[in-house]
Amino acid sequence: MKPVNRTGIVAAMHPELAAVLAAMPDEQREPVATRDFWRGHWAGHEVVAVLSRVGKVAAATTATLLIERFQVDRIVFTGTAGGLGDGVRVGDVVVAGAFMQHDMDASPLFPRFEVPLTGCARFDTDPALSARLCSAAEAVLSRAEGTLGVDAVAEFALQSPRVHRGLIVSGDRFVATSAESAKLRQALPDALAVEMEGAAVAQVCRDFGVPFAALRTVSDRADDAAHVDFMRFIDQVASRYSVTILGAFFKSL
Repeated sequence: MKPVNRTGIVAAMHPELAAVLAAMPDEQREPVATRDFWRGHWAGHEVVAVLSRVGKVAAATTATLLIERFQVDRIVFTGTAGGLGDGVRVGDVVVAGAFMQHDMDASPLFPRFEVPLTGCARFDTDPALSARLCSAAEAVLSRAEGTLGVDAVAEFALQSPRVHRGLIVSGDRFVATSAESAKLRQALPDALAVEMEGAAVAQVCRDFGVPFAALRTVSDRADDAAHVDFMRFIDQVASRYSVTILGAFFKSL
């Protein structure tokens, strides 16, 4: 088995990708399939960084290209999500232990949520990678004011941000109502957060046998009360978390 030596970094939003590229002093652009992939190094590790684009199909295409074209040995995803679980607050970080597609339903031919012909509804992330990512996130969030600045912490009312680890669910719709969040919590009571890409990347990585880990910064509670200036949150909180956590992650390898 070849040694792990090349990491694919998938960012969900442009500001997060920009922050990643700023940490790669020698990045070189390589356009493939309407996407820009960036080869470079981070803390001495070979990296290929790319924007996922929105939705499961786009994310699956991106992950497949990273594996097949760029021969990455692992994939790490960073982005934002809506909080679902009790105690998962704005400004917290969720490190995925597993992913599910909350909008997958091929019943009665297959059980609800199961991806047909795989026998799986949940796609686990790599335990060792996820543990490293979790440790890096905990270290960064323990000094949130130093990472984000006092003004950002105050503006978004971030109070003792925490790292959570567990189930994240994905679907091809933006969940932003209390009614839909309640339905998701009822159907998947252990889901911590909801987003639009991770489960697709997890399935591709399972198919290829590539280790996968993911972190999501909670930008809202996926309900009617969401009032955060989303793009400002990405710029002031999520992208700063991402680059600092990934920096700590690479130093731990």
